Amino acid sequence: MSNLAIKVEHLSKMYRLGEINNGTLWQDIQTWAAIKRKKEDPHSKIGEDKYSGDKDHFWALKDISFDVKQGDRLGIIGKNGAGKSTLLKILSRITTPSEGIIKIKGKIASLLEVGTGFHGELSGRDNIYINGAILGMKKRRIDELLDSIIDFSGIEKHIDTPVKRYSSGMYVRLAFAVAAHLDSDILIADEVLAVGDDEFQKKALGKMQDLSTGEGKTVLFVSHNMVAVENLCNCGIILEKGRILEISNNIQKITSYYLNKNINNINNTNNLKWNNNDLSNDLPYIPLSLELLEEDGSEINSDISADKNYIVKFVFNAKEIKPNLIPYFVFSSISREPIFYTCPQDIKKNYIPVPGINTIYFKIPKDLFTINEYYISFGLYIPNIISYIDHSLYNVAIKFSISNITRNHPQGMPEVSISPDIKWKFSDNTAF
Repeated sequence: MSNLAIKVEHLSKMYRLGEINNGTLWQDIQTWAAIKRKKEDPHSKIGEDKYSGDKDHFWALKDISFDVKQGDRLGIIGKNGAGKSTLLKILSRITTPSEGIIKIKGKIASLLEVGTGFHGELSGRDNIYINGAILGMKKRRIDELLDSIIDFSGIEKHIDTPVKRYSSGMYVRLAFAVAAHLDSDILIADEVLAVGDDEFQKKALGKMQDLSTGEGKTVLFVSHNMVAVENLCNCGIILEKGRILEISNNIQKITSYYLNKNINNINNTNNLKWNNNDLSNDLPYIPLSLELLEEDGSEINSDISADKNYIVKFVFNAKEIKPNLIPYFVFSSISREPIFYTCPQDIKKNYIPVPGINTIYFKIPKDLFTINEYYISFGLYIPNIISYIDHSLYNVAIKFSISNITRNHPQGMPEVSISPDIKWKFSDNTAF
């Protein structure tokens, strides 16, 4: 543990669904006693994988082991239900493990859920002192940090207001400011930062980076935003169904593995057909196919070049006509960071599908992309209101790679996702 902040060995967490019921009181007592002594249930079936679970048991974490060095910024990623929040709660000592050993060096400050650790009847100022006292800090030390915490949170006008009147965004601002400034050695942040606005998220990510590189603190960060994970973290693990799927000191390797793992969601042949069984029956527009084609509408049989025009063809079934519901398409980078979007209303403001099968096309102009990999995904939205469908459709995409480009770019220029052919002129008397 000389240079380790956290050491996890064979960690597992089991939740019992419902009540213990083996049929007799004596057997229930034996099962309960075994759980308390962290022994195997004497009434479990012989030869079965105990982590497989049954109708009465659910294993949120299954025999995971990893180390975190002091000063590391560990990104923990995975789908919903993978065990990320359970792991953080165990590390934060909110809940206990069913099996395994955890060794932690230093004090932990956690930011897990909106409002966690705050007393709703007390003001923001009072809650700062309470959180500092929990970490073992003296009042004099909290007094020294108070102005910095309040200034970073950006809620000076409301600092003496009971926190029960705070919005979720204000909660997160104050909670992060407290966790980041108090004297802790390890900062644990769950996805609650997603509640804050873009400006505060960038501010928080910058602060976590400073805590690690400048003060040597260890950061554990959970997020579904792969761009934020790549910008902050230097190592990462992927959790899937309670197990570690991948672990690496190369965060780009981790995020790329995670984004490209589900081969059924990423199509590498420039076309995609949706399985309607996987779609919600409530969708008024059912996507049927999405294809990247040559400019003449034929299939692409050669390398994709940045020097040519291409066509995207989209077919969908309009079960119900909603005049204000707009289909749109998102172009994303290899890290799934959106680059730009397009929709029919870019050209035809009053576009309304017809009942039944609809086919729409749009052209990707030449001299737009660089040599890289890209995704095209589909979504629906109602202007000025809300995204209509969840991210499950956004995660279904076709993938294409630009392999040829004839335009020369100066050496040493920063890497970019797109590079449109910008027209220049050098005299008032010449035309573009």
